[in-house]
Amino acid sequence: MKKIKIFLILSLGLFLSACTVVRIDTKSIDNIVNVVLSKDNDLYNRVGKGYKYYVPRGVNYVDTFELNEKLYSSGNYYYLYIDAVGYFHQTEVEYEINEDAYFSKAIDNNDRKGYLEITKIDNLYFVEFMYNYSKIEALVNERNLNNTILNASYILSTIKFNDNVIKLMFNQDYFISRERQYNIFSPNQNTESLSRKWIEVYTEEEDGY
Repeated sequence: MKKIKIFLILSLGLFLSACTVVRIDTKSIDNIVNVVLSKDNDLYNRVGKGYKYYVPRGVNYVDTFELNEKLYSSGNYYYLYIDAVGYFHQTEVEYEINEDAYFSKAIDNNDRKGYLEITKIDNLYFVEFMYNYSKIEALVNERNLNNTILNASYILSTIKFNDNVIKLMFNQDYFISRERQYNIFSPNQNTESLSRKWIEVYTEEEDGY
């Protein structure tokens, strides 16, 4: 009996020592991004075509269009775009700080580059978060802004691509008929104009659910 108790105590000690509690100051957008993206997280609970990622608690999957997915949390829709072409070619995104934005940050974390740009439009905040060959866009109010950044950080940081599937899709010319007139993964030249366009798009889509 003593041996069993000792074994349980040692096992519990090893378990607790292996668990690392990371506290995040959710009042600071910059701190949220830095802390979450610095973690090496292999969790996933959602699998798309050629990729997988982790959906945080409180975020729900809604729909899929080609490689892209629509998520929902606390009254807000997140639009997740996957840049499989950029990943395949290992294309780098260049970003210049936007002094006119509510928040603008270039990201370079262990060779993973991207950016976070937030534009305030009236009483709403248009979020563009590009990282790890994927991007999340959302239009949220101030109350949900920091939580949106937290959720987006976890989602984007856990994107893992399946090289075999991506290569097969290119061999089958999957992307030839799916070219876009603009590159959604590049920073917008006219943020306010595009943001106002997305307000109309988001409103129309949300009314349909």
